Amino acid sequence: MKFRSLLASAGLFVTSLALIVSCANPASQMSTQSSSAPSTAATTAAIRLGFSAWPGWFPWQVAQDEKIFENNKLSVDLKWFDGYLESINTLAAGQIDANSQTLNDTISAVSGGADQVVVLVNDNSTGNDKIIVREGINSIADLKGKKVAAEEGTVDHFLLLLGLKKAGLSPKDINFQPLETGKAAAAFVAGQVDAVGVFAPFTTQALKRPKSKELFSSKEFPGAIPDHLVFTRKFVNAHPDQVQAMVDAWFATQDYIKANPDKSIEIMAKRGGVSVPEYKDYATGTKIFTVEENLKAFQPGKDMSSLSFAAQEMTTFLTEVGLAKKKPDLTKLFDDRFVKAYAAKAKKA
Repeated sequence: MKFRSLLASAGLFVTSLALIVSCANPASQMSTQSSSAPSTAATTAAIRLGFSAWPGWFPWQVAQDEKIFENNKLSVDLKWFDGYLESINTLAAGQIDANSQTLNDTISAVSGGADQVVVLVNDNSTGNDKIIVREGINSIADLKGKKVAAEEGTVDHFLLLLGLKKAGLSPKDINFQPLETGKAAAAFVAGQVDAVGVFAPFTTQALKRPKSKELFSSKEFPGAIPDHLVFTRKFVNAHPDQVQAMVDAWFATQDYIKANPDKSIEIMAKRGGVSVPEYKDYATGTKIFTVEENLKAFQPGKDMSSLSFAAQEMTTFLTEVGLAKKKPDLTKLFDDRFVKAYAAKAKKA
């Protein structure tokens, strides 16, 4: 599985988008599992929702399999992407209506000209993104001069840069090896690199190298890697009722998972291509947000728990390290009316 990728730069975004428009439709290259709800659902056109391999997004599979979309009068064309970057580019090209993606990627896309809206916080990474090292490397400072692999532009790359900055190092202080996530993990296990940045479940693969260990993870950088449901602004403006139903369906899915944990975990593990015990190991590394935590996240604040604050910090950082060419306009990035409406309905219920 390929996981969430942070766009390497606004330039990469523009280049990728140009390739989509002029050369290929990524929808023809992606591996998808698409399914529209039965005819009992709303007769409006199906919402084209993209998602990929991350524990915080697997609940969408539960929503489909257990007819939660249908119960919320939604018709959803749920599209699975083997390559997360493909989902980012497909949303930017308007070939899907919504996608599950990180705040970092959304900021990069907006910086590159996309018009997108964050309507829901799915989760925060709290340990499932890791920098794993070989024996003998005991601090971030020890990475100086070492070969460190990660998929260039991914959130693992972003996490690596955060760690280096915290330790007073720059990207030039390491010998960075840009490899696709699965290949990066394999190269580390084979002893070809000294350290690697990977997602779960590639973390499990990387740690199979004898005497390897976690150096640091997203747990040390709370709020640095939030994940969201993101719509095109065009769709939000045209179909706010469907956006509301999608947000409602997300929270209904969380209720279902709590009431039916074994069945739900089985569905999510199958979608992720891992065993149930392996999937359970990832549970603590992803913090699924409640409606109350969503409401709090959308409020202004002075730390990374606030989306507006986090977005400003990430924009500054992305610009400084060259992952964004310019600071985008963030004033219309977040739309909390759908979460607020759900919270009001839940309170009355």
